[in-house]
Amino acid sequence: MVESMKTRQELRLSTLRMVKAALKNKEIEKRAPLDEKEEIQILSTLIKQRHDSNEQFIKGNRPELAAKELEEIAFIECYLPKAVGAAEIDAAVREVIASMGAPTAKEMGTIMKNVMAKFGGARVDGKQVSEAVKKALAG
Repeated sequence: MVESMKTRQELRLSTLRMVKAALKNKEIEKRAPLDEKEEIQILSTLIKQRHDSNEQFIKGNRPELAAKELEEIAFIECYLPKAVGAAEIDAAVREVIASMGAPTAKEMGTIMKNVMAKFGGARVDGKQVSEAVKKALAG
């Protein structure tokens, strides 16, 4: 934050302040210090909110605000572990489906749960996992 203040990077500074406030609010709400998993969850939620805002600004024909949201996402992602790639997700989905035999579309929730458990604490986008499962079940 100090570096952002010294170099007058207003957007980065406001984003870092927003992240710090979100973490502090959660800590106050919990009444105990946050562990790393909870911090990652909060940062992921902030990123998801920015993606949703970005989509709304694009629909509302506000490209300057959409670009601002994307920049905020980039700043926040610097503080998160690397996200799991699409190839790794596809491989995990195929492995889970193979271990379950021949699951049907009704068992999509079970497949999703098993795939997400396979990645443990890694950052995985549930939307990507869902699309990969649907694609694999479709054939």
